[in-house]
Amino acid sequence: MSTGVIIALIVIVAAIVIVAAVLSLRARRGPGGQNLKRRFGPEYDRAVARHDGDAKAAEHELAERVERHGSLRVRPLEPAQREQYEARWTAAQERFVDSPREAVAEADRLLAELAGARGFPDGAQYDEQLDALSVHHAHHVHGYRRVHRVATAAGSGAQNGDGRSGTEEMREAMVEARALFEDLVRPTRHREESRKAVERSEGGAEHGRTHHQPWGFTRRHAKGS
Repeated sequence: MSTGVIIALIVIVAAIVIVAAVLSLRARRGPGGQNLKRRFGPEYDRAVARHDGDAKAAEHELAERVERHGSLRVRPLEPAQREQYEARWTAAQERFVDSPREAVAEADRLLAELAGARGFPDGAQYDEQLDALSVHHAHHVHGYRRVHRVATAAGSGAQNGDGRSGTEEMREAMVEARALFEDLVRPTRHREESRKAVERSEGGAEHGRTHHQPWGFTRRHAKGS
């Protein structure tokens, strides 16, 4: 075997080793930026904004969420459970007309309980539960974040401007949170089909926030908080 052939083989082996090392490093770092952006959708943009535009820091945070919660096995609901949760949500919507704060607080509790029943971290660990939900329900989880924030503010007596604007904020939070409720309460097979359809569609995140029609009252019907 000539010296030239030996050198060529050494170069080829070295190149293979380098490529293998790069691929291994990428695997340890978890999903890449484009995969994370596709998986998290609007949550990716929120994470970047929370890190003041630092995409690398945001991707590191999201990759850690996937590592912690990506293998979570969602438990199915029994038909009787599903009916009970749906009845409670309907009751909360109807209660909003006379008692917006109580209705929002019930919606917040209901989402926490429902997520726990589906196998997500317990509602007492709100931040951890929210992170896990963001991995599996990225296009709708902000509704839970928003209703929890509004419910907490309402419970502490905080107001956003006058009573009417506070009531309107609570109404919008419940409308947005309903998308996650419906995602959690429906059978797992239907949820997966819906998630894939959203990911395939352009502007799926916006669609996920707006295609749910508000319930049986309008802005002028709810009383001031």
